[in-house]
Amino acid sequence: MRPWNAPSKWERVNTKLVSDLNIHLEYRVPVTIKQIAAVAGVCHTTVSRALRGNPMINANTTARIKQLAEEMGYVPSAVALSLRSQKTFTIGMVVTSISDPFFGRIVEGAEDVARKEQYSIFLGNSRNDSEREIAVVDDLYRRRVDAIIITSLWVDNQHHKDLERIKVPIVLIHNQGDGEFTNSIAVDDVEGGRMAAAHLLGLGHRRIAFVGTPDQPKSNRQRLEGYQIAHQQASVAMDSALCFTPEGNSYEQRGRAALKHLRQAQATAVFCYNDRTAVGLMSACREEGLPVPKELAVIGFDDLELSRYVTPSLTTINQPRFKLGQTAMRMALDLLEGKEVQDQVLPCALVERESTAAVHAIID
Repeated sequence: MRPWNAPSKWERVNTKLVSDLNIHLEYRVPVTIKQIAAVAGVCHTTVSRALRGNPMINANTTARIKQLAEEMGYVPSAVALSLRSQKTFTIGMVVTSISDPFFGRIVEGAEDVARKEQYSIFLGNSRNDSEREIAVVDDLYRRRVDAIIITSLWVDNQHHKDLERIKVPIVLIHNQGDGEFTNSIAVDDVEGGRMAAAHLLGLGHRRIAFVGTPDQPKSNRQRLEGYQIAHQQASVAMDSALCFTPEGNSYEQRGRAALKHLRQAQATAVFCYNDRTAVGLMSACREEGLPVPKELAVIGFDDLELSRYVTPSLTTINQPRFKLGQTAMRMALDLLEGKEVQDQVLPCALVERESTAAVHAIID
């Protein structure tokens, strides 16, 4: 008969198993279900069912096994989970450029929803090239992602046919192609453009320029349309010479190149396609000694983080980029569950800062 405080045979075996597991963990060898079963004193199928929450397993046993698995550092195999569920629990995302600060918050919003649902994101970069975008989509599809979210895809009729052969849900953010396609989300670019021009008109400006871009034709066209609507509503005549797209390989370069034309056209205010264009323009103004907003009021679009920190801080139109990403991811996950979804257009908002001022400030 053993002393009351002497370890039993089972306890001695358990101690050795845990000691062995510590050695495994030290060398980063993954803990297996069979090892958990050995420590728990049950068969491996019981552990497997308990970890999946199978009601066939007693609640107390399930709780004990889950606690033991956590203490031992057990990590479920993603491969095994994929085989059982026929899912990879990954979502592909295609962005125009990973260096563009616009897309960071969109990806963060998508990841916020994905992580809560235990999905991971694979990121692809299209470099604002429609053919490359399709190639990146194909690559993600070959990697067996469960769904794909694409930002700024140029989905014309030909590319729409290319996407139809991809047999996973696809959600588009800011599609720049002509036509209406399902499973898409965007912001109200027309209303955003109207708000930008209306803000400048409300400050008394009448020579208001629009500096556009060739990179995003649909958004550019819609923001210009909003600019035109604001002028019509204010009964202010428009000068076609004030609406132009400068040459340049980037938004910033086009913004800098716009200054010469703005001076020739005698503009007192300017609505830039986006914040990066506006920042490029303000940089050129600073170099030329042209004070903003005293001699030229400037408004952007997007509300990037940098717009708060430039001097003067940039008045802009806020795009809810984090919400864009969240909404796109929820739409993708709903499609995976067989739910019906509807295309969505999110509202913009004016963010007034220091780069715009009343027209009388220019006369002083």
